[in-house]
Amino acid sequence: MMDSIVKSAASVAGRPQASRQLQNAMQRQLELVSELIERERRVQRELASQLVAPVDAVFDLLEQSGTTLRHQAEAVEAAARALEETAGLMKDQAELFARTVGALRQPAELTRAAAGLDRRPSKKSKGGRGASGGRGSRK
Repeated sequence: MMDSIVKSAASVAGRPQASRQLQNAMQRQLELVSELIERERRVQRELASQLVAPVDAVFDLLEQSGTTLRHQAEAVEAAARALEETAGLMKDQAELFARTVGALRQPAELTRAAAGLDRRPSKKSKGGRGASGGRGSRK
């Protein structure tokens, strides 16, 4: 191809019109090659963008998963604190209940002692059974 350009240039050396036409043709070829290179670059950028897009999407999902896990951990921590507070309140309530029972039982014990009756055995000493443990067996 270069040989034909050189031959054409040599044959038109004496003719200015033909020289201008050759120069215009070469300028047009240069413009076309430049456009071709630009199109190729654009296609390469688009292809690279399409290849990287799924990877970006995976990283976005991983970031969202990490954020979700962090929020879940914070919720579990809050629930654990609430359960701990509830357990503390229940212990306080059990202690208050035990003291109330003791305070209510005291007059009955005083009356029993004044009447000369035997002291009733405590339910606590029987392994922590409820109020029904052994009640039916007393006369």
